[in-house]
Amino acid sequence: MAKQKKNIYTFSVFVAAILMIIGCASSKKKFNPDKKYSPQQLRSDYSLFRKILEDSHPGLYWYTSKDSMNRYFDSGYARITDSMTEPQFRALLSYVIAKINCGHTTTKNSKAFNRYLDTIRQPLFPLGVKFLKDTAVITANINGRDSILKPGMVINSINNVPINTVRDSLMQYVSADGYNSTHKRQSISNGFAFGAYYKTAFGQTSNFSVGFTDNANNPRVSTVKLYRSGRDSTFKKQMAFIPKPSRKERRRLDLSNERVLTIDSALHTAFLEINTFSAGNRLKHFIKKSFREMKHQGVKHLVIDVRNNGGGDVSNSTLLTKFIIDRKFKLADSLYAVKKTSTYGRYISNSFIVWPFMTFTTRKRKDGLYHFGFYERHYFKPHKHNHFYGDVYILTGGNSFSATTLFAGAIKSQKNVLIVGEETGGGQYGNCAWFIPDVTLPNTKVRFRLPKFRLIIDNNKVKDGRGVMPDVEVVPTTVSIGKGEDLKLAKVLELIKNVQTH
Repeated sequence: MAKQKKNIYTFSVFVAAILMIIGCASSKKKFNPDKKYSPQQLRSDYSLFRKILEDSHPGLYWYTSKDSMNRYFDSGYARITDSMTEPQFRALLSYVIAKINCGHTTTKNSKAFNRYLDTIRQPLFPLGVKFLKDTAVITANINGRDSILKPGMVINSINNVPINTVRDSLMQYVSADGYNSTHKRQSISNGFAFGAYYKTAFGQTSNFSVGFTDNANNPRVSTVKLYRSGRDSTFKKQMAFIPKPSRKERRRLDLSNERVLTIDSALHTAFLEINTFSAGNRLKHFIKKSFREMKHQGVKHLVIDVRNNGGGDVSNSTLLTKFIIDRKFKLADSLYAVKKTSTYGRYISNSFIVWPFMTFTTRKRKDGLYHFGFYERHYFKPHKHNHFYGDVYILTGGNSFSATTLFAGAIKSQKNVLIVGEETGGGQYGNCAWFIPDVTLPNTKVRFRLPKFRLIIDNNKVKDGRGVMPDVEVVPTTVSIGKGEDLKLAKVLELIKNVQTH
């Protein structure tokens, strides 16, 4: 018996050693971001990409006709004439997938490519660029040595291409609900996203010729190079004196960045900023506590800033709606999937839970679709306890998406509510979302999001492909961007003061 135990122990050690050797060998194998895939591999992945979308995407022909979508699919396939790297292939898929006009259907890097990006310090296009309707304005310049290009200056061209042509090219790769251009412009304006989208549309470039108008209204040209933060010794020295926060402190900072309440007792006004409805942010507790505090302090005016809220858990957006809305409401008139399961389940993440999920939550009706009947029938009632009855101002913009659009749309017509800012990025008629697994293509491992449900908020509304429109439109200007002014918030404060003086 003792000898048997010894043999088992020896065998276990041997197996562990072999696994360790294999693990070490695989870890030494470096990821090659420039690896090219053969046309045969790319065509195989592309064909599967098309088949899966045609098989079960609930909104494939919602805003784009079948004939048009077929032409886009065929055109994309025809562009595979040579080998491609993963980023090149993903750019092709992004271009095609954007033609569906579904903001929840987007492409993603392979997991291996994402891990690689986490290990390197990528050079950045140093300029933040904000695209207005017909203008592009510099919002920031991370290159501290550049004394020429400053916030507020208007960009006229990039590499001798008119900036509006550049903008239109970049927007071809951005998915949006319906015909919403506000979301597309905002997507390429976020932070320093312009450089990444430019690379997708035009390929890698190290030097940029930037045509701009200076503060004296003179047209000029400046050469801009990709910026590598590691070379900025000044930045390194500044960061060295900043103590690293503890894990608990980081979590607290993360939460404060996602949601915060401030109350101006002099104005009797509360400012509620909510940048996500995603789960895991203790939002339900925060929302309930916030409205309790507002009632306690006698707040009469409430400003809710959801300009950077891309959506998330609909139960969180619904809870916020309950504290403001003055009537019972439904989330959707229609919520359904095209198919119960997919024949391509092996490529779809979490496909093993799709069947039980669809079985217990949906029913097939005469139209052949699988309806999520609970939300089609259920009415939510307003919260009576700590309900807010004062004036409400909702700040919206192109990043206001998905569940945020449900919230804004539900209370838009209410007498004590004003939506101030820009059209929401999410569609006011509905969207394709709710349950969105990833699909992984077998050769390149490129992924794309595949919504399973189509949601129609109100069947009586016109499907115009637009977002929730503001009651008071306020858009940034070149002057306000240069000065760092928040025109939307300033407008709300003006409206509140006008109410208080009358």
